[in-house]
Amino acid sequence: MSEVLAWIDDALQDLKERGLYITIRTIESPQGPWLTVDGRKVLNFCSNNYLGLANDPRLVAAAREALERYGVGPAAVRTIAGTMSLHVELEQALAEFKETEAAISFQSGFNANLATIPAIVGRGDVIFSDELNHASIIDGCRLSRAQIIRYPHNDARALRALLQEHRGQYNRALIVTDGVFSMDGDIAPLPELADLAEEFDAMLMVDDAHGEGVLGHGGRGIVHHFGLQNRVHIEVGTMSKAFGVVGGYVAGPAKIVEWLRQRGRPFLFSSAMTVPDTAACLAAVRILQESTELVDRLWENTRYFKAQMKALGFDIGQSVTPITPVMLGDEKLTQEFSRRLFEEGVFATAIAYPTVPLGKARIRVMISASHSKADLDFGLEAFAKVGREMGVI
Repeated sequence: MSEVLAWIDDALQDLKERGLYITIRTIESPQGPWLTVDGRKVLNFCSNNYLGLANDPRLVAAAREALERYGVGPAAVRTIAGTMSLHVELEQALAEFKETEAAISFQSGFNANLATIPAIVGRGDVIFSDELNHASIIDGCRLSRAQIIRYPHNDARALRALLQEHRGQYNRALIVTDGVFSMDGDIAPLPELADLAEEFDAMLMVDDAHGEGVLGHGGRGIVHHFGLQNRVHIEVGTMSKAFGVVGGYVAGPAKIVEWLRQRGRPFLFSSAMTVPDTAACLAAVRILQESTELVDRLWENTRYFKAQMKALGFDIGQSVTPITPVMLGDEKLTQEFSRRLFEEGVFATAIAYPTVPLGKARIRVMISASHSKADLDFGLEAFAKVGREMGVI
């Protein structure tokens, strides 16, 4: 067996030599602004816990109450014996929150994309996909067996030319994009994409994983941010980021949701979300429905941190969201920068190929509503110290 698998040793060594080996650290505490990581207390600049809900007492209480009432797992797929009243309540709350006709929940945001794209397009159809779309969109497109045409990132003019070029060559067309691009923090030109979808009779789908809980009134997402309700056919989201739990969903017209109940493969062939997860997700949605306080605090922290990082002289790219990429370029430099930050008490992971292109490595700082000003200042001091030490600023 060792000889057959020897290639793995060589491949892993190559990753280490090129600065592309991923070091996976172990967290020994609840999610929050500070974590215990590998036995050390550090400031958390890594997680997608935008609103600080991952350890919110209201979510913990909801999960505990549901456990006592319903047990742990549904023990079946949704279409056989796994649809519980909690699932239905969550989907109704999501549809209300997103201001759509209906919603359907999945085990993850990744699964939501894998379920949706192959269910709505296939052979003889075409997908126009932003070149920087998330891996889950890419995989969903591949599974569909539709023709895939990538368009330059956020370039509506180039997309229009491609739509014109291929007009009449397919049965159905889908334009699909991330709402917020998770590595750069920029957002899709959704109004222009909606105009193109209408002009060329295409379906429009947006993955709002990093937009919900962040953009729009009270965190309702990029569609609400641009006032495009009823002009975007499919909104895909995740419950694992701003909502602080796990799971995914699709929101949109009732007929889309009904079709996914019939043909969404993860819905049909994988057990439903567990009871405590579903209850905690529902509690998170209710919190956002009741108040904009957490979203407002998130943006206050974002504006402060970004302004200070720019003043220090760091390149933080073109982000217009709480995602703050600290652009360093070289992979080995970025790995070392992350290691030094950890020594200074800041947990900020290096992001490198294949997550981003070669030569585009960065430290991605994820701001949260749970960070205090003192937390942010601590992080800024660490960045300044390491940045000067390594000649970055």
